[in-house]
Amino acid sequence: MRILIAALILLLSLPAAAQDLDALFEKGMAAAREAAVTPDEDRRDELLDEAIAAFREMLVADPNLVRVRLELARAFYLKGEDSLARRHFEAVLAGGVPPEVAANVRAFLIEIRARRRWSIHGGFAIAPDTNIGAGSEERTIYIPVFGQSLPFTRDADELTSSGVGLVLWGGGEYQYPTGPTTRLRAGANVSRRDHSGSQFDEASLAVHLGPRALLTTRTEASALLTARQNWAGTVKDHHALGGRIEAAHRVSRSVTVNGRVSLEDRHYRTRTGLDGPAGDISLSGAWVVSPTVRLDLSAGYGRDRPARERDRNERYRVGAGISVALPRGFTVSGGGDYRWTNFEPGWSPYVQDNGARKDETWSARASVYNRGLTLMGFSPELGIVHEVRTTNAQLYDYERTSGELRFVRQF
Repeated sequence: MRILIAALILLLSLPAAAQDLDALFEKGMAAAREAAVTPDEDRRDELLDEAIAAFREMLVADPNLVRVRLELARAFYLKGEDSLARRHFEAVLAGGVPPEVAANVRAFLIEIRARRRWSIHGGFAIAPDTNIGAGSEERTIYIPVFGQSLPFTRDADELTSSGVGLVLWGGGEYQYPTGPTTRLRAGANVSRRDHSGSQFDEASLAVHLGPRALLTTRTEASALLTARQNWAGTVKDHHALGGRIEAAHRVSRSVTVNGRVSLEDRHYRTRTGLDGPAGDISLSGAWVVSPTVRLDLSAGYGRDRPARERDRNERYRVGAGISVALPRGFTVSGGGDYRWTNFEPGWSPYVQDNGARKDETWSARASVYNRGLTLMGFSPELGIVHEVRTTNAQLYDYERTSGELRFVRQF
């Protein structure tokens, strides 16, 4: 955790933006005006970068400047940085702007949605964890023998292990236009978590392909075929084939809703008792309360039907989160979720009466980063998660605290 503490001290020591805001605004607007008329594309990009840097520095000092956020969104739009432009346009809509401005912003958002082609993401994080494998700390378990429960003590090596890992992730997608309101999506995502000399290393590769339809100016949907391969360490663990349906709808200026339904058939290399179908339904919503405050809510249901009956289960989850942009460049966020899972009976000796296993898991998370500390548009973000599982099954409870020093794209 010393790495995370050092990063937090660095974040808290950053000074506020010192330049005069009026001068910065004039500098940004002058660069944006010149970029709009220059025929040289390289020069145009340089001018837009100047404008973005000026508007960004103003928002570091005061994130409530709606007019500045609007100009920043326009600069990103002209530069083709659509994901960043969309984020700031949505914040502008939550700022109580006049109807004519709101209509203009919505037109930008419609154009961004229609012209989207390539999207790429990636990053890495240093991730300390107090319980890498989510193992139980129970030292004594009770096993029924001839009608009696006999105690057995576990070896210390079987208990929890901590360490610092490296997490890498990345991916991309291309959308090929097949008509005025239809696209063909093709994409892939990869991830890798590595702890030195650890049995808990893992990696995954997932791909998807399918059509996307812009149903209305506020609604879209996609139907995708999916495939996934997971590794445990360097050995293939399982693969899955399936599909999912995604939908998104803008309810109002500041509220959006997303839904997803997925189904896949899993096949394991050695743990064949886990082979079988798994489905998941999720619903999430985002409310941009103001240009500086965002609320997120989510709920979901899942169902697994593997070959081994006792591992068949139903899963439920609910979650909430909030993100707040503060003066002096700080953005803080927090949230939590609650999950519960009900399994089929047959869990002896872990459940004393050979009954059904029932898990409940709580988690809380918090993060902070400073928008004034960037390297090539990325800011280091410090995050921490605390998670606790309670269960009626021996050896399946755990408590863990994990952290991440990751780098996130800002402005």
